Amino acid sequence: MNGRAAVFVLACLAFTCLLSQPAETYLKLDEQVGGRRIDIKWKKVPVRYFVSDRGVPGLTSSQLQAAVNRAFRAWEDVATASITFQFVGFTAARPGDEDGLTTLGFLDRPDLQGVLGATVFVLDEQTGEILESDVFFNSQSPWSVAANGEAGKFDLESVAVHEIGHVLGLGHSGLGNVEVRNRAERVTSAEAVMFPIAFDAGTIEGRRLKADDVAGVSELYPDANSRERSGAIHGRVRQGDRGVLGAHVVAFNPQTGFLIAGFSLNNQGEFDIGGLQPGLHILRVEPIDDGDLDSFFHDGEMVDVSFKTAYFGAIIVPPGSGTPAVEIQVQPK
Repeated sequence: MNGRAAVFVLACLAFTCLLSQPAETYLKLDEQVGGRRIDIKWKKVPVRYFVSDRGVPGLTSSQLQAAVNRAFRAWEDVATASITFQFVGFTAARPGDEDGLTTLGFLDRPDLQGVLGATVFVLDEQTGEILESDVFFNSQSPWSVAANGEAGKFDLESVAVHEIGHVLGLGHSGLGNVEVRNRAERVTSAEAVMFPIAFDAGTIEGRRLKADDVAGVSELYPDANSRERSGAIHGRVRQGDRGVLGAHVVAFNPQTGFLIAGFSLNNQGEFDIGGLQPGLHILRVEPIDDGDLDSFFHDGEMVDVSFKTAYFGAIIVPPGSGTPAVEIQVQPK
């Protein structure tokens, strides 16, 4: 930690359910500074990282490093993003040590049953700059690095892709479906690797980024031309004469089938959705009335869930700029 004040943020991937109904969004992590939100992101690239020299039974530190490298590459290969990474070497340091090193590795955390992995940040709380970001994978869970997955074991690469999204400053996405059978919860589909619940053991679904993930990282770390090629939708969600805080605003592209979204993030109900392909979009606005609000918002924020789902159609998104501000009125439940 440097001489400026710093904070820790914890983000987890679990195989216990945090959401009971589907929802859609990419969400950037942020901090409140002087009454405004600032993005949490790296200011210096490439992001330099270390891998712990400790393996687990049946999986060596070299296999861990190879899986982690592939996961970093999934984000680095996004054509519209400028983020890069550099593997520095193996280390005896443990993820979570406040040592100035960004370290990924295994920890034995029996106290966190149901949690596969977590990301811890050290931040400059005045600027939002990430100074250090460690990832641990819980050795209490069975792990696999097999090319096609392995029955009964969780895919290390998939979980690493999710956690590296947090390392970059992305929050959880709600773009997925969870079902409950015999009191057991499982993911049936997910359209973002940043969905907070893991697929069943044995699957490798989380290795490939989806449109929601690509939009998120491209907004945080745009390449030189990405904002000229993409577009954005700006507006407000209102119920009567007041703004709605915490509404999902989902942009659907009927040509591609992509869903990319954001939240209204202040008491005026204002939202911004970037990273959209130019062309026709339809908006859906919905409350987060069946989800875990702590997965998306700061403690104490008065998120409004007292309205009905609404639609706002036929918005043409131009390249290189945002649409004129749209105002979406929702009705009380």
